[in-house]
Amino acid sequence: MYVRTIQRKNKDGSSVEYVQLAHNAWNPEKGFAQAEVIYSFGRKDQLDIEAIKRLVNSLCRFLGPEDALTLQAKGGEHDPLPFVRSRPAGGAYLLKALWDRLHIDTCLKAALKDREFTAPVAQALFAMVVNRALSPSSKLAIEQWAAEEVFLGGEESPLQVQHFYRAMDFLIEHAEALQKEVFWSTASLLNLTVDLIFFDTTNTYFEIEEPGPSELKAYGKSKEKRDDLPLVTVGLAVTREGIPVRCWVLPGNQHDSQSVAQVQQDLNNWKLGRVVWVMDRGMSSDENRKVLQKAGGQYILGEKLRGNHMSEMALSHPGRFKVVADNLQVKQVHVGEGTGRRRYVIAYNPQQAEADRITREKNLERLRCELEALNGKKRKKPECRLLLHPSRGRYVKELKSGKFKIDLAKVKQEEALDGKYLLSTSDESLSVEDVALGYKQLLEVERAFRTLKSSLSLRPIYHSKDDRICSHVLICWLALLLVRIAEVETQMSWALIRRVMQRLHLGEFSNEKNRVLRHTVLSADQANILKKLKITPPKPFVKLETTP
Repeated sequence: MYVRTIQRKNKDGSSVEYVQLAHNAWNPEKGFAQAEVIYSFGRKDQLDIEAIKRLVNSLCRFLGPEDALTLQAKGGEHDPLPFVRSRPAGGAYLLKALWDRLHIDTCLKAALKDREFTAPVAQALFAMVVNRALSPSSKLAIEQWAAEEVFLGGEESPLQVQHFYRAMDFLIEHAEALQKEVFWSTASLLNLTVDLIFFDTTNTYFEIEEPGPSELKAYGKSKEKRDDLPLVTVGLAVTREGIPVRCWVLPGNQHDSQSVAQVQQDLNNWKLGRVVWVMDRGMSSDENRKVLQKAGGQYILGEKLRGNHMSEMALSHPGRFKVVADNLQVKQVHVGEGTGRRRYVIAYNPQQAEADRITREKNLERLRCELEALNGKKRKKPECRLLLHPSRGRYVKELKSGKFKIDLAKVKQEEALDGKYLLSTSDESLSVEDVALGYKQLLEVERAFRTLKSSLSLRPIYHSKDDRICSHVLICWLALLLVRIAEVETQMSWALIRRVMQRLHLGEFSNEKNRVLRHTVLSADQANILKKLKITPPKPFVKLETTP
C-alpha cells in the first residue's frame, strides 16, 4: 500500500495532480499486477493538510515506538526531534528489579492500604533507598537528585522533601512487620540458608550537637576512635551468604554483650527453627550463652585469649592440630565437668602467626629504645604512658630499683598465642572444621559494615529525632540488602556494578508536540550483569507522547 500522485490534463491543456492511496493487485487474466485506487484525497493543490496529519497520528497508534518515532520525529523534511537531555537509568533499573523481586513494594502497599496518604510514600522510600546505593546525599538534596539526575522508572511525579520525611515516619511505624516480610521474601526467593546467623555491631557518631536528652544518642566507646562525640550503635544479622536479614539501632553507650538478649528474642519471634548464632568475643558471657540457647538455639562464640581461667585451661590443653587448609589448623578440647563442661575449638593460622611474630619484634625493638631512654630519669608521665600502652605495655615490668625492663616471661606467653583464636560452641553436632570455618564467615558482617559506611555513606546523619535516626538506618539496611544480593549473585563488587550500570542512560527527545524517552543501547557488560541477576533488559522505548 502506498500514496501516489497522478496527472490529468484538462481540455484547456492545463495539468492537475491528484493524490491517491493505492495498492498493487494481481490480475490473473493479464498475468501481471495492476494498481488499484483505495482512496482518493483529491487535488494536490487543494489537500486538507491538517486532516492528513490527524490521519497519520491516528495510524501511528498502531505502530511500534521506533517506527512511530521515525515518522513523527520530523517537524519538516529534515528536522528530527531534538535531543533534550539524558539521565543515568541503569542503576535504578537494576535496583527496582531486585526491589520488586523481594516484594518490598507489595509489603509497603499492603501496609498503606488502610491509610489515606496523599504523599507518594512507597515511591519516596524507593527513591531514598536508590539514592543510598547510587549517590548518597541528604533528604533535602534527594528532591533535586530524583528530579534531574536520575531516572527512577515508573511515573515521573515530582517528589518533595516533605514526602521523604512522611515516608520515614511511616517506615519506622511498620519497621518490625516490614523486616519480617522482607526476610521471608528474601529467604524464599534466594533459597537462603538460615542455619547460621552472624551478628555483630558497629557504631557511628554525630558531628552535630543537638540539645535535649536522647535514648539513642549517647557517649560511649567508639569503634572509630571518636569517644568525644555522641554515638548510636547499629547491629546486623547476616546469613552465611552475606545477606543482611535484619538490623537494630541501639543506644550508643550500650555494651555489645547487652544487645544479645534483644536480638535473640526478636529473631526467635520469626520462628526460624534451629539456628546457630555466631558472634565475636565482645558478646561472650555466661549470661549470653544461656540466652542464645533458648528455644533450641546454639552458639559459636569468639573467646578472649587472655585474662580468663577457662580460656587459659583450654589453650594449655595438649593435643595435635588437624590441618584443614594451608592457613587453618584446628583442634578440639573440653574444659570443665558436668553442667559446667564446655567445648572449645582452637584455630591456628601459620600465616597470621608469622605476622604476629613480626609485629611483636617491631614493638620490642621500639620498646628497648624507649626503656633505654627512660631508665635513670625521673619522668613519671612517660613511664605511665608506656605502661598503659595497649600493645607495648604488656611486655614491661618494674624492678625494685624503680627501673623498667622487658618481661621475658610475658614475651614467651605471647609467643604461644601467635596466630591463634579461641572459640566455644554449644553444638556438639558441628565438626571442628565447621566451627572454625563458620566463625571465619563472621567476616561477612564486617564486609557489610564496610559497605554500609563507605558505599552507602551511613554517616553523616543529619537527623536529630530518635525515630528519624532509626528510619535512616533502616533505609541504609534496605539499600545494603539490595547491594549484597547484587554482589552475591554476580560475584562482582557494587562499585563495579554501579559504574557499569550507570552508563545506561535514558535520553529525552522532544519538541512542542512530541516527546520520546529512549534508553541507550545495552552494552555487553550491562547485559552480562542483568543476565546474572536474571533481570529482563529494559525496553528501548519508555514513553512516546504525541499531541495532535
